[in-house]
Amino acid sequence: MKIWVDGDACPKPVKEILFRVADRIPVEVVLVANSGMFVPQSRWVRLVRVAPGFDVADNHIVKEVRPGDLVITADIPMAAEVIGNGGICLSPRGEMLTEANIQGRLTMRNFLEELRSSDVRTGGPPPFNQRDRQNFANELDRYLRENG
Repeated sequence: MKIWVDGDACPKPVKEILFRVADRIPVEVVLVANSGMFVPQSRWVRLVRVAPGFDVADNHIVKEVRPGDLVITADIPMAAEVIGNGGICLSPRGEMLTEANIQGRLTMRNFLEELRSSDVRTGGPPPFNQRDRQNFANELDRYLRENG
């Protein structure tokens, strides 16, 4: 199993949790991003820098993910593709995205996108906070215990 991370959009506290987990388990953690970012020196953590562009990092992850891999992303359309390829997704806020719930999440995302394109203000997600960080850590730990 590898852990793939949508690096550009991933909150720093989530990356820090993943860096610690990579050495503790050990498990390979691969951050995919359009920009450079800090990655600790570890044989278990690496950065794949892709070309700039819309969904380039997402497409790289979707292409590389294998059944049983875990992907950290808040991108619902990308999560749907990953799940279709046999991967598992965990949002940075600690929500496990699965075959059972991804269609509902995708439908809601598309509905909100349609509203926004019609100039309806839908607001965005609340700022990432300590509770989100704890939810992520707990769900990641549970997943790794059950599947590691």
